[in-house]
Amino acid sequence: MTTMAIGQQFGREHDHEHEQEQEKKQKYTCTMHPEVVMDHPGNCPKCGMQLVPLKKDKRPTPISREQASNAQGSTSKVGAIDLNRPGYEHEHPHAHSSGAAGEHEMQMSMRSSIDLAEPMSREGSGTSWLPDSSPMYGRMLMFGDDMLMLHGAIFPRYTNVSTRRGDDRIDAPNWIMAMYSHPLGDSTQIGARLMMSLDPLTEQGRGYPLLFQSGESWNGEPLHDRQHPHDLFDELSVSLSQNFDHDFSGYVYFGYPGEPALGPPTFMHRPSAMDDPDAPLGHHWQDSTHVTFGVATAGLVWSNVKIEGSIFTGREPDEDRYDFDQPEFDSYSGRISWNPTANLALQVSYGYIKSPEALEPDLKRHRTTASVIYNLPLGNDSNWSNTFVWGQNHDTGEGKTQSFLVESDYQRGRNTVYLRWERVEKSGHELVLKPPEESEIFPVSGYTIGYARDLSHGNGIDIGLGTQFTINDRPDSLDRYYGDDLGYAFQFFLRIRPSLHSHAMHQHGEHIAGMEK
Repeated sequence: MTTMAIGQQFGREHDHEHEQEQEKKQKYTCTMHPEVVMDHPGNCPKCGMQLVPLKKDKRPTPISREQASNAQGSTSKVGAIDLNRPGYEHEHPHAHSSGAAGEHEMQMSMRSSIDLAEPMSREGSGTSWLPDSSPMYGRMLMFGDDMLMLHGAIFPRYTNVSTRRGDDRIDAPNWIMAMYSHPLGDSTQIGARLMMSLDPLTEQGRGYPLLFQSGESWNGEPLHDRQHPHDLFDELSVSLSQNFDHDFSGYVYFGYPGEPALGPPTFMHRPSAMDDPDAPLGHHWQDSTHVTFGVATAGLVWSNVKIEGSIFTGREPDEDRYDFDQPEFDSYSGRISWNPTANLALQVSYGYIKSPEALEPDLKRHRTTASVIYNLPLGNDSNWSNTFVWGQNHDTGEGKTQSFLVESDYQRGRNTVYLRWERVEKSGHELVLKPPEESEIFPVSGYTIGYARDLSHGNGIDIGLGTQFTINDRPDSLDRYYGDDLGYAFQFFLRIRPSLHSHAMHQHGEHIAGMEK
């Protein structure tokens, strides 16, 4: 063998050894669970997704201005990058290709605005958790390392509610939300959220007709058989999170208004309820504290388990829906959340709420809740989401009353079918009955089925035409107030919201592929 051949052979062996050494140093992570870090390729032990190479810089790394500029073939300065803009995936297919560095960067950039160690898809209302696989309807914008996510929905509709206490009207329940995050270093992030509603204009002071609904007041009188409107400002919050280790993080959250650590994600933020324009009848047993003027929450997260506590103002918003109520911080709550798999979110919580109703200043309420949310991605642009909620109120002078709720929402392409069943124990006082029945407890129920068909779908804004029908059940002893006829309600509506975030659609496909593997 010649000297040159020996040199070439030695060089190849050296290169091979170098490659093997580099492979040993290479770490791999899961795009859904970044806390999972392994020294070999394979599948995530938590969700089954294929692991991707982990860059040396472990900090969540959004697409930089330079990368975006190069991707667009321009050397000019880039402002906001709309990752959900129609055509973006066609222009930049590498950003969503399986295992590509571009996908890894985008996946890692989609962090929760509350805790940078959590995926954005886990982020519910306040500091609550959804399943990691939950669909995200919104529009994402990147400003360098900063991220802005926009959400919202509006339901222009006609509603007709039967019985003597029913009503019919044309209205438009609505909400809009912005979530912003800014990294302060490799392991620290500041977040901010703004949620608003034009309910004070579209629903007026009395709110919309909803049989057996109760809570809050109008013109000094308690509301009944109507859902109260929400305030103009429903959340204005800031949070600071710190990642202490690859599976251990913590955060603090301040809201004025905001939502304490009590109950499941609020109904309008649950995928199982996003297509139903109505609030649940058990809203004031489960998640009514989602608009609270004065909240401070601290939480610790170990992998997929979270423990958090809040102090907050117990009083619900007053009748002036445009102002900021006086913060009192006279109530407290605690919650334990657990996401054992990517498709499951569990929580139990307890709260002491002082004087929630303005008309009953001496009332003290102890609330206990538990919920299970199961979300199952069924492929590209197809999803099935389910929620079970139990809530109990223990009020001064009234004792314990229970509420149960089951929701299901099946979406496939342009079509969505949804269901809601609930049963709530409400006192005669809560239903605003006459003195002889005020202290009695009445179990009331609602059975809802609905369907929506998107006229515009996947083009940035989804516009769906829908209808739903509800049957309400009540004891015969309430006939003197509601009449002898069957209680029912129907409505026709438009549902207008941002399209499913394109990256979330891809993520769902990858999740299914990982499960099959």
